[in-house]
Amino acid sequence: MITGINHTGIVVADLEEAIAFYTDVLGLKLVERRERDGGPISQVLDYDNTHIKVADVVAPDGRVIELIHYLNPEPAERPSEERSLLGASHTAFNVDDMAATFQRITENGARELNPPVAVVPGKAVCYLQDPWGNWLELIEQN
Repeated sequence: MITGINHTGIVVADLEEAIAFYTDVLGLKLVERRERDGGPISQVLDYDNTHIKVADVVAPDGRVIELIHYLNPEPAERPSEERSLLGASHTAFNVDDMAATFQRITENGARELNPPVAVVPGKAVCYLQDPWGNWLELIEQN
């Protein structure tokens, strides 16, 4: 039986840039870095001679995002930016100041899909992409 969510993993093209974006821009905290190659990680990911670099960043509520940079195999570009595709995903963040957070993130490399919008009274939401095309959702609830 599932007992909880351990982490969310996202693939990035440059681990150092991703760490900077997720810590300096989004405000998460870097808690661990590691590198894995061959052996068990190749079996887990089902690629021959897998080689990855990973960094774990943590949100203030303790949730972990695993930033994954594939060295082998080389990462491929996302075939589509459509959100409605099967398998598409996003990471949603609670924010306390939507306007300031949205501005700071877009000024630091995130791509805007839409400006924040009130979806119901007291709740504003918007979608963006991090610099590597991973979907981010910002949610402000009053």
